[in-house]
Amino acid sequence: MKLHELRDNEGATKRKKRVGRGPGSGMGKTAGRGIKGQKSRSGVAIAGYEGGQMPLYQRLPKRGFNKPNRKKFAVVNLGLIQKFVDGGKLDAGQTITEDALVASGLVRRKLDGIRVLAKGDVSAKLTLEVTGASKSAVEAVEKAGGSVTTASAPASDQTAE
Repeated sequence: MKLHELRDNEGATKRKKRVGRGPGSGMGKTAGRGIKGQKSRSGVAIAGYEGGQMPLYQRLPKRGFNKPNRKKFAVVNLGLIQKFVDGGKLDAGQTITEDALVASGLVRRKLDGIRVLAKGDVSAKLTLEVTGASKSAVEAVEKAGGSVTTASAPASDQTAE
């Protein structure tokens, strides 16, 4: 198959209905909106208004909570770090810091820090300096002869007020 032979499935795309384009189209003049009245005009959102009673979206119970100051970590898997070491983008001989991970292109941006997870195998002796790591990731790195240093959270975050 070549690029110019690509076609969409039969019936997957429909042509846009062009309204208000003359009587021959079957959708001319009033464009299927009928004659006069609120619904024939533009800028009308009747669907959200329930004639004075409490609207459905306000009657339904609200659940859950989104913490406004929650931390968002960039996630890296050990298998990817190993792949970048094998490809020569990361130097296993030096300490691999968060800045090194960003510079190599493995992580786009640090966000609130980088967290290492244990998916994949690691064979190189790595020295990692990251914000966080899962227990299984730390075990995997230490099993390969390396070490993981995690930055402990600041004391101000841990105090309850």
